[in-house]
Amino acid sequence: MSALQASIGLLNPKSPTNVGGVLRAAGCYNAKQVFFTGSRYLRANKYHTDTKNVLEHIPLTQVESLEQAKPEGATTVVIELVEGATPLPEFKHPENAFYVFGPEDGSVSKDVLKWCDEVVYVPTIGCMNLAATCNVVLYDRLAKLGGIESSNDTICSSRDTNNSLKWQQKKSAK
Repeated sequence: MSALQASIGLLNPKSPTNVGGVLRAAGCYNAKQVFFTGSRYLRANKYHTDTKNVLEHIPLTQVESLEQAKPEGATTVVIELVEGATPLPEFKHPENAFYVFGPEDGSVSKDVLKWCDEVVYVPTIGCMNLAATCNVVLYDRLAKLGGIESSNDTICSSRDTNNSLKWQQKKSAK
């Protein structure tokens, strides 16, 4: 079995807060790289939102085309509210995935849909923002494919330095 790999592509993101949130999600869910198109993010980049310094180990790369940036062997999965798309709860994530997200204030173009392999949507009431959608998709991938051990060691290595809480389940009275 090949190693699980996920990369993220952002189409012309505008919000540094959302890109920072995507970077944090990439770090939390072990994505390998993040690509983006357009220049709106670069103009707004002066606002630092990468609070976990994910950029130190996950590259954020501006590209002309996400199609050309697609990692070798990856299945391209567009995440968008598109009629006919597969609902996320029913989607089987590929081991090597390139998740493409549209801009916060628009949709992916028909040209992008032509070169993608899958189109998936997150069933919600209304639409989520870019960072929230990325978190939900990457969490769903992790929950379905595994890759992170569920243990107290994972909790201790993942939590903030100001958190040292422990919980003992109460014994039920019979």
